[in-house]
Amino acid sequence: MKKVNCTIDKENKIAEIDERIYGSFIEHLGRAVYGGIYEPSHPKADELGFRRDVIDLVKELHVPIIRYPGGNFVSGYNWEDGVGPRKKRKRKLELAWRAIETNQVGINEFMEWSKRVNTEVMMAVNLGTRGVDQARNLVEYCNHPKGSYYSDLRIEHGYKKPYKVKTWCLGNEMDGPWQIGHKTAEEYGRLACETAKVMKWVDPTIELVVCGSSHKLMDTYPKWESTVLEHTYENVDYISLHNYYGNLENDTPNYLAKSLDMDAFIKSVIATCDYIKAKKRSKKSINLSFDEWNVWFHSREQDKEIEPWSVAPSQLEDVYNMEDALLVGSLLITLLKNANRVKIACLAQLVNVIAPIMTENGGRAWRQTIFYPYMHASIYGRGYVLNPLIKSPKYDSKDYTDVPVLDSVAVVNEEKDEMTIFAINKDMKDILDIHCDIRGFIDCKLIEHIVLQNDDVKVTNSKDHPLRVVPQFKNDVVIEEGYLKTLLPKLSWNVIRLSINK
Repeated sequence: MKKVNCTIDKENKIAEIDERIYGSFIEHLGRAVYGGIYEPSHPKADELGFRRDVIDLVKELHVPIIRYPGGNFVSGYNWEDGVGPRKKRKRKLELAWRAIETNQVGINEFMEWSKRVNTEVMMAVNLGTRGVDQARNLVEYCNHPKGSYYSDLRIEHGYKKPYKVKTWCLGNEMDGPWQIGHKTAEEYGRLACETAKVMKWVDPTIELVVCGSSHKLMDTYPKWESTVLEHTYENVDYISLHNYYGNLENDTPNYLAKSLDMDAFIKSVIATCDYIKAKKRSKKSINLSFDEWNVWFHSREQDKEIEPWSVAPSQLEDVYNMEDALLVGSLLITLLKNANRVKIACLAQLVNVIAPIMTENGGRAWRQTIFYPYMHASIYGRGYVLNPLIKSPKYDSKDYTDVPVLDSVAVVNEEKDEMTIFAINKDMKDILDIHCDIRGFIDCKLIEHIVLQNDDVKVTNSKDHPLRVVPQFKNDVVIEEGYLKTLLPKLSWNVIRLSINK
């Protein structure tokens, strides 16, 4: 057993949390849409063809915003193909993922689905094969009330009220040679600037996310961010970050340390943004949208066997285990620790494709292991975030040094008079004996201690065994004279909820 001391001080406030930090992502990729959220032949399909069982699981997550429709897909997408009578919609070759896109789900259908799951939509525009004109037309179609060509076209299609989409992405990963319409930083920066300007002329209330680097190992990073922001700084509100994490080496301690990599990535992008702010002598700060993050590595060999040009093939269907859930929890904690600048984040993706929710066509839907830390953070991580002062044992791994065994953050929700402590024990062998000073909070009482843990870190949930990894409830938290004491099992995700007296 290892002892850890920490202090949670109400004055050590990082920031108010923008609820969009718990966003997600659905792309027209694999079975995310067709066979995921939409399957008209399914026994549980509603009148529009959406799976009610999937809707119920998404609602459990309380997802505040979902990025749509891509992703690499958006760089070759004509949004007009997915509106109007379904019988007239075109089947097209989808080049990004080498599949057939039927266009049976488009802007209007997705907006209807978003209402069913109580979420907002973060819309992406195509800056690969298209540009300023189609982007402004899409804003007009979605947001303008009536009396113009595209707003009246929306009404003609059966949707009278404007959608009032607030958050928009200016393309996707335009630095990547794999991207349809790949551009240099100069080319993209100029196009993004003009597109942003015109989109805000159509609707001045919208917020815009400009593309940052596809990941931090790109040869052009972080010069890409610097160049793009030189062009767009005064016309955009956020810059995007994308990164995925894996454990191909099967090295659990090193894998669980990768939250340090995310933290370093965030801080370096913030530094780049602030350099351009100083250079331009601007009064505004650019915030961050980490709109693609997750674990992604399990399915990469499997995907090489997929035949091209099929409809909704099983692509990127990672099956997540217990250690993946621990890293996802640690990445969520990292995002919260940077909530002063990370305002939007999207777990990529939501259903079937590297996702917390899995389905079988015509059959069941179930929760993967990563569903639980994501759900807990989304539900209980609303309010403002505090940075605990932690004295924790540390370890070294293959790529990282001084990795804290305890990873933790606290969130205070004043509306509910609650504080939630999220904590991960990354130790492979030992229980952590936690002594936490919470004297700054009066009359704290335990609501519940939720634990996600399994001695087998490779254990997974499946359609036949959906409950192998599920949260448990412990009753071992003691609060005495302003100190919280408890034991955190080895390799565990913990949610300690307290009532507080303001």
